[in-house]
Amino acid sequence: MGCGGHVRSVPFSPVTKIDINGAQLAYDESGTGTAVVLLHAGIADRRMWRGQVPALAQRHRVIALDLRGYGESELPTTPFAHHDDVVGLLDALGVERAALVGCSFGGRVAVDTALAHPERVSALALFGAPVSGNEWSEETEQLWEELVGDVDPEDFAATAAGEVRFWVVGPTRRPEDVDPELIRFAEEMDRRALAAEQALSAIEVGELDPPAIDRLGELRVPVLVGTGADDLADIRRLADRIADEAPHGVRMPDVTNAAHLLPLERPTETNATLLPFLP
Repeated sequence: MGCGGHVRSVPFSPVTKIDINGAQLAYDESGTGTAVVLLHAGIADRRMWRGQVPALAQRHRVIALDLRGYGESELPTTPFAHHDDVVGLLDALGVERAALVGCSFGGRVAVDTALAHPERVSALALFGAPVSGNEWSEETEQLWEELVGDVDPEDFAATAAGEVRFWVVGPTRRPEDVDPELIRFAEEMDRRALAAEQALSAIEVGELDPPAIDRLGELRVPVLVGTGADDLADIRRLADRIADEAPHGVRMPDVTNAAHLLPLERPTETNATLLPFLP
């Protein structure tokens, strides 16, 4: 059996919702101290941070958000931008500045927030994060065809299985190398996320303009960048670029036996680097 840490499928916490820019967004909050906002991957929801919240809450006010449309957050039909929702959350909770911790798509949202609202962000920790304006290589497109191929986008179960094979297992491992509980939990979260993405496709979602890919030098806060060693080569190369171009960027060593959902798959290693980094 696999090299992954044990990850059980977990229920949502009793939901707390707050009105942000006309939408009821779900979040969990625990601990006291400087604020840290956790932003989940696009194939996940706020439950992916279960390995971080107890550790971080010993020193910080930890806020794990379901982005609009994901998890238990609502999705009105009015136009919005995820990075504006993050700042709306800070406003509603009386937080002047927060460190943003993002995985995958949540990392993209974190970077966009720091560029759109630099006065509200104290630090960035990015795990397996793309950035707005980045384009996937032909290598990655070909890899998708080899590992997943054509799936019916209306079949959420099959699509989730393919996405988890691509992202969570990763290109250098086999499914039997990975904790089956991690795979089951990731597929459960992704089925919900796919429904969110389908609904989001019908709504005007604001993008950062100009996008972040050519603005990494504007990130004036400390930036921690990490990836799993079994994540896509594109993601690892982009992590190198972010750390190189951000004036205060730090590239943590790739974590072995981990792919795209690094904080969920390897919480001990993630927390060991994250805790001393956060302000």
